Amino acid sequence: MASSSSFSNLSSSPLLDAKNIPRQSAAASTQCVTLPTLPPPPVQSQNRTQKTTAYCRKVARNVVAMATGEAPTEVATTELPEFVKTLQETWDKVEDKYAVSSLGVAAVVALWGSTGLISAIDRLPLVPGVLEVVGLGYTGWFAYKNLIFKPDREALIQKVKDTYKEIIGTS
Repeated sequence: MASSSSFSNLSSSPLLDAKNIPRQSAAASTQCVTLPTLPPPPVQSQNRTQKTTAYCRKVARNVVAMATGEAPTEVATTELPEFVKTLQETWDKVEDKYAVSSLGVAAVVALWGSTGLISAIDRLPLVPGVLEVVGLGYTGWFAYKNLIFKPDREALIQKVKDTYKEIIGTS
C-alpha cells in the first residue's frame, strides 16, 4: 500500500529530484521467494534391468559361440514370406533398376502431392459437398449400368479379367 501511494505522489509532482524520492525500508523490500522442489529422480524399474541383463547375456553367449565355431543354440533361422521371396526374384530380374527406383520415388512424390491437393480442395467451402454428390451419382450410374443385370455383370467381369491378363500376362 505504501508503495502505491509513493508512486502516486511521484507522478503528481512536475519535477523529480533523485535525492527527494522516498525510499522503502530494507525490511519492507525484502521478500522471500521459494521455488518449487523438483520431484525425485525416477527409479529404474526392476523389469528393465532384468531385460538389459538378459540381453547382454544373450549377446555374450552368441559371441562366445561364434568365437569357438559352434552354432548358437538360440539363433533361429526364419523363413522369409513367399511374397518377399517373389519380390526379391522379381527385383533380381529387373535390368534397369535405376528407372524402376525413379518410378517408385516419382509415385511416392505424386501420392504426396495429390494428398496435399485433395486436402486443399477439401478446405474450400461447398466443394466437398458437390464432389460427394457427384461421387454418389456416378456410383449409382455405374451400379445401374454394370451390376444390376446379369449380362452387363458378366461383361464387366470379362473386361476385368481381360485387363488383368494384359497387365500380368499369361502364366
